[in-house]
Amino acid sequence: MRSLLMRSLLQDAVDSVGASLVAPPPGPDSFSLAAAADTTRSALEPAVAAGAPLWRPLLVVAIGLPLLGWLTLWGRSVVSRRVGPHRGLITGKLIFYPGVVVMATLVLRELGFSLTPMLGAAGVVGIALGFASQTSVSNIVAGFFLVGERPFVVGDIIEIGSTAGTVLSVGMLSVKLRTWDNRFIRVPNESLMKSEVTNLTRFPIRRVDIVVRISYDEDLDHVQEVLLDAARAHPSSLMEPEPRLFFVSFGETAIHVKLTVWGTRDDRRELKHSLPALMKRHLDQAGIRIPHLPAVVPLTVAPSGSEGFG
Repeated sequence: MRSLLMRSLLQDAVDSVGASLVAPPPGPDSFSLAAAADTTRSALEPAVAAGAPLWRPLLVVAIGLPLLGWLTLWGRSVVSRRVGPHRGLITGKLIFYPGVVVMATLVLRELGFSLTPMLGAAGVVGIALGFASQTSVSNIVAGFFLVGERPFVVGDIIEIGSTAGTVLSVGMLSVKLRTWDNRFIRVPNESLMKSEVTNLTRFPIRRVDIVVRISYDEDLDHVQEVLLDAARAHPSSLMEPEPRLFFVSFGETAIHVKLTVWGTRDDRRELKHSLPALMKRHLDQAGIRIPHLPAVVPLTVAPSGSEGFG
């Protein structure tokens, strides 16, 4: 009887030990197979996103770039025809730059990047760049004022100090000019806001002023009649406003008078260069003499090392 009891206790001990070796110990750290599968799937999701195929972002770029270029050219051409080339240039930039930002955002999303931390980093970088590029920021602000005020547009001829040329483009940082001798000049917007800018083609007509020296022996009424006839005979001279002759001053050897003639802005240059020859022919035919200037004593160059002239 005692041996049977000992054998039963020994069998129970062996069974309990075997069960403990086969089954995992219960407790709060245990998990089911479904939970393990969910955890594995969530851990693998970034890796799947990182290994996503590249055909989707490439498709966005392949379709977006030609479409953006076409929209930019179309908007610029339409606005240029209806409003003007200046507004057309601005419209093209307003379409192109936001389009680039949208396309870059779509590409980053397709590549699996999270935009939230990138926006935060962009804010910090933007503040740093703002302090580092104060000149560029001031040029951008001045560019907005130039666009809003419109003191000149693309195609106008402007004068900034000693520089004159045709406006090629009005950008957010600078204005590009082409001078008379076909040079390219870039003028920062900030400099334009601080300088005096003369627009030579803002109005449809311009005036040409030519000063003439007349001998004291001549009759001023006759001189006026001859010069006005010469101005009216020029094909580029306008009759409204009509040409006029003004007295300027009594010089030492001659009387100075000024002939003012109006012409269109396109014909002004030809009028300014060809009218003096026509005036000279009319004066010669009328026998009116233009006195010579007094002889000028030539300057003697000072020896090397000294300042000024002797």
